[in-house]
Amino acid sequence: MKSLTEALFRLSPPGGIFNETVLINLFPGRTHGARELLLDRALKAGEILRLKRGIYVLAQEFRKTAPPPFTIAAMLLSPSHVSLETALAYHGLIPEAVYQVASVCTQRSRTFDTPLGVFSYRCVPTENPRAGVEAVALPDSFWAYVATPLRAIADMVYLNREVTWKKDGAFYLLESLRIEELDLRDLEFGRCMEIVEAFRSRRVKEYLLGMQKEFSHD
Repeated sequence: MKSLTEALFRLSPPGGIFNETVLINLFPGRTHGARELLLDRALKAGEILRLKRGIYVLAQEFRKTAPPPFTIAAMLLSPSHVSLETALAYHGLIPEAVYQVASVCTQRSRTFDTPLGVFSYRCVPTENPRAGVEAVALPDSFWAYVATPLRAIADMVYLNREVTWKKDGAFYLLESLRIEELDLRDLEFGRCMEIVEAFRSRRVKEYLLGMQKEFSHD
């Protein structure tokens, strides 16, 4: 076991994830170059994995808990929130297995292909990026920001620019996304206006208001 791996194993960071600040705290007397050498040796030995530059995780055999994918997504790019098909699957609204974690951000779209999975980010500009987003508790005291079903749908409508309420109505939800009608009628519309007001896109606003009129019990 390399020196850095041994020190991290004793520290046992949650989920085995750590950044450069942790390296500085573990080896305060070493120069930047010396710490980089320790990191490089552990990476080459396969004891540490790079998620992206500056963010790393202990290999599986050296960590006590596994980091939840949603938490990794939050650490790779902030601010962001888990959304789109990933959030809809998390809420049990779509049947498909989701093979990558899809998130939304206000920066340029990008994808991180890491040893722990693929994490994609799509740019969805809003006046309030946290509108319709909740902090969700995950196992082992982790947490992450996850879109509510309405926000996830709003994000998807924004990115699928050909979709409109006037042309598609609920067909997009029922046929393209394969959400059950009963599930749509069970959606919580209490934060609908918060999401509507956050979006600059008139098309998204009209789609959400059409959904509210069609499926809300109020």
